[in-house]
Amino acid sequence: MFILTEGQAADSPQFIPVLKKVRVRVPVGRPRTRPDAVAGDKAYSSRGNRAYLRKRHIKAVIPEKKDQSANRKKRGRKGGRPVSYDAELYKERNTVERLINKLKAWRGIATRYDKTPESYLAGLHLRGAMIWIKDLTRTH
Repeated sequence: MFILTEGQAADSPQFIPVLKKVRVRVPVGRPRTRPDAVAGDKAYSSRGNRAYLRKRHIKAVIPEKKDQSANRKKRGRKGGRPVSYDAELYKERNTVERLINKLKAWRGIATRYDKTPESYLAGLHLRGAMIWIKDLTRTH
């Protein structure tokens, strides 16, 4: 699942739209629309993103930005509790980073040679399928 944006657009505003498309596969039954936890880097640490996760009862594994921490501390008791996150679970976030690196191993994806969003998105889907098939055929 991909959401295509302009090249100069930030990732953080796409956090909630991406989560709305997430389907977590389980061994039996329909895919779940609510994961147990979501890991992200500091760029995703916003009040809106955290509120969305809290409302859906999803554990946020997102460290707090330094400026947010400083503002919270500056407000004293009114600033609220410090943000906590599971550091061990956060280490698994690199799985996504490695996948992005594998996608960008195709020069056309890394440099965006395709002129139309449709053809670029088709290349992303093709590369994603190739990575998935290679992972399925790997002997464990």
